Amino acid sequence: MPAQSTTARKWWGLVAIALGVSLIVVDTTIVNVITPSVIEDLAINSSQAQWIQESYAITFAAMLLVFGRLADLIGARRIFAAGVVVFGVTSLLAGLAPNGEVLILARFLQGVGGAMLLPTSLSLLNQTFTGRERGQAFAVWGSTIGAATAVGPVIGGWFAEHASWRWAFGINVPLVVLIFVLTLVFITPSPRTAGRIDVPGALLSMAGLGALAFGLVEGRTYGWVTAANGHADVAGLSPVFLALVAGVVLLGLFGWRQARLSRRGGQPLMDTRLFTISSFRNGNIATVIIGLGEFGIIAVLPLWLQFTLDYSSLQAGVALLPLAIGSFAASGASFGLAEKVSALGLVRLGLALEAVALVGLGIVAGTTSAPWWSIAIVLFVYGIGVGFATAQVTNVVLADIPAAEAGQGSGVQATFRQLGSALGIAVLTTVFFSALGRDVKDTLSGGPIPSDQIDRFAATVTDSAGAAIAPLAADPATAAVADAARDAMAHGIAIGSYLAAGLLALGLLATLLIPAARPAPEPVEELVH
Repeated sequence: MPAQSTTARKWWGLVAIALGVSLIVVDTTIVNVITPSVIEDLAINSSQAQWIQESYAITFAAMLLVFGRLADLIGARRIFAAGVVVFGVTSLLAGLAPNGEVLILARFLQGVGGAMLLPTSLSLLNQTFTGRERGQAFAVWGSTIGAATAVGPVIGGWFAEHASWRWAFGINVPLVVLIFVLTLVFITPSPRTAGRIDVPGALLSMAGLGALAFGLVEGRTYGWVTAANGHADVAGLSPVFLALVAGVVLLGLFGWRQARLSRRGGQPLMDTRLFTISSFRNGNIATVIIGLGEFGIIAVLPLWLQFTLDYSSLQAGVALLPLAIGSFAASGASFGLAEKVSALGLVRLGLALEAVALVGLGIVAGTTSAPWWSIAIVLFVYGIGVGFATAQVTNVVLADIPAAEAGQGSGVQATFRQLGSALGIAVLTTVFFSALGRDVKDTLSGGPIPSDQIDRFAATVTDSAGAAIAPLAADPATAAVADAARDAMAHGIAIGSYLAAGLLALGLLATLLIPAARPAPEPVEELVH
């Protein structure tokens, strides 16, 4: 085949991969803006609203290792193509959901499709591109994630305002058809290796991550240690506390099993011998910390924009657009900087910019009024940071992984990234809603409103995720409650921003453990045998 034709096929294949990644990222962020419409249409509470986000994220994280391993066994292209189909079918189910329970179920299943796409996209990039082109391909891949993070809310806002939130999921269906065709036509079939799946390991990891997610999301409802609000307990302990302990134990058992299988020449989901590669080991430590702080704040930012600043759904989506512009700008700049700045250097630069931007967001949210241009500036800087850091951190982590282990290496790296992201969403949304309820109570305490009504108003605002503010403001008798709720939401955003900035600063420090000059890749025989 002529070289020019081969090159064209590679880059058209990259288009399919980038579109597939954009699907899964958009469906992580698109829910943020449509949440108010979903709350009103399906009459769900704030806990269910959290689960609509978290069910997708945690299933995504729990299944990544499984599909990373399957990519090695039956071929990355096959898993990627199958994932596109699964994502399309589950998107249709989400769009047709008659109630919150079915929507949460659809989001759980969507997470399975997303888990089929992300690690295989990384494996396909490693398989298709080498040398300088690989860095460029990862830059496109990473900037796609950053851009989709912001484009998702714009799309969701437009549909929520001009059509229905259901179309935010329905739009995936024609895109799925396009991606599937591009995949079959332009992506070369992937190599396969012999082996099997570690089923007990898969069950341990899924159960452990699910228990952690339940604990982090439901802690404010059931109580963190002892049962709260009259909920059932076990020997006085909250089910949340028991779930968190079980999650840690199960994940510990998973790690022990993977190390044991690796030492004995078995077939683990996560070959712990990969962690003898310093760039992979230390890069994944940094990745999970980065994931904790990077996108959690985006989950609650649209709530503040709509319910405190009175933005419409579309305006809230557009307000996040500077993040996409910044990400694209960073992507373009990274091509020129690649000759002068290492991939690790770009990661560090990106993380520093993200942390500074989030501090700025906290300051802006803490002011009495937040003009649109101040929000745009901090999100633009944040987007530049995302464009640099997200684009290159994967390149850094996988740089020294042998080709035969690319699928598993990609699955492990994606798992660490998504684990950090899922836990970050759970932590930051819990912090936000906890601060919201607490601050409403603190502001109204000592005033003319009786204490039992204060508790009821605080619960109403929190359970509605802020949607109750407008009706409260319309009634002169409860206008003070609405003012307290707006202030509480702004304070919650500020706290979340500072927390996320601190986590990203910690991630920046963790990158100091990654060697700047990477050793040559280990021979496959040494790694496997």
